[in-house]
Amino acid sequence: MSARAAARRIVALMRKETLQVVRDPSSIAIAFVMPLILLLLFGYGVSLDVRHLPIAIVMENVTGDTRSLFESFANSPYIRPVAMTDARRAEAALTAGQVDGIVVLRGDATRSLRGGGTAEAQVIVNGTDANTARFVGAYARGAAATWLQQDLRRRGETGDAGVVVEQRVWFNPELRSTNFLVPGVIAIVMTLIGAMLTALVVAREWERGTMEAMMVTPASMAELTLSRMAVYFVLGLGGMAVSVLMGIFLFHVPLRGSMAALLLATSLFLLGALGLGLLISTAARNQFVAGQIAIVVSYMPAFMLSGFIFDIDSMPTVVQWVTQVIPARYFVACLQTLFLAGDVWGVLLPNMAGMAGFALLFLTLTRLRTRRRLD
Repeated sequence: MSARAAARRIVALMRKETLQVVRDPSSIAIAFVMPLILLLLFGYGVSLDVRHLPIAIVMENVTGDTRSLFESFANSPYIRPVAMTDARRAEAALTAGQVDGIVVLRGDATRSLRGGGTAEAQVIVNGTDANTARFVGAYARGAAATWLQQDLRRRGETGDAGVVVEQRVWFNPELRSTNFLVPGVIAIVMTLIGAMLTALVVAREWERGTMEAMMVTPASMAELTLSRMAVYFVLGLGGMAVSVLMGIFLFHVPLRGSMAALLLATSLFLLGALGLGLLISTAARNQFVAGQIAIVVSYMPAFMLSGFIFDIDSMPTVVQWVTQVIPARYFVACLQTLFLAGDVWGVLLPNMAGMAGFALLFLTLTRLRTRRRLD
């Protein structure tokens, strides 16, 4: 009889939580509107792709070879060449920010090349943005190497001892940064729904006195916690479904993994995020304080240290150690693998184990911290 009564209480509490979510515009906004905004911002507004870089091509002596080299630069989707004949004018354009780099072809460059010598070209790069500067240098070298190979073929010669390098890009052959960013945004969305929304809602119940009213009912603290987790778990899965559908059909990000693996990874992360949100609410019974704590301990680490944007292997060693305690790191790795590579269990299983460990830790701490007391 007690088990049946407990089941009825849990169902009633879940109904109460569902009605509270439906009637609360802020909960709907965090669960569904904010994911839409984040995905649209990062899907359309943020791009790590560097294309159409303006580069000044200074041709001191315009010949057929220099024009051919200029066309090689123009054929690259990453470069927008600007023809110039004066190096000082090009340097002024670089200083003014009108171009990101300069390629200087000396007047005797082609004559030296045809005579069997070495043709030198100077590449000047604006180092204000180190990332763009590296791209400018790499693209300039790539365009020049392509032109040289084509020129050798036209003359029936071979270069580089007959070695031809053919590049193959796995998992993201188009090199679209959107394919990399969207799965990471989904992890941020799940962090918001799981940790921040749960912390705010429970803290609000303490502020409004609803929690005190619930504590005088026959329902135990375990039943209260379980009912909340069930409702917000379903809400999180709904936000995940919306995010995945947007990623596939709006941003055309491929989903090469199985839905079962995606559901499993999402469930493990959501359990941990919900446990963290409930743990925060036990320490802060004020919405403002709970929100600030959730941002500091969940959202910001997920944004900065999960590998969502910044490569973890490029971080200092100490920071890499810190990322080991960021649950979103493991979820981002799972999502990027599932979307771009497929069910690679050698990657998925260790990261799922990490998320399961954090879920168990946060839920255990929440259970220990949750007491039927008002102090």
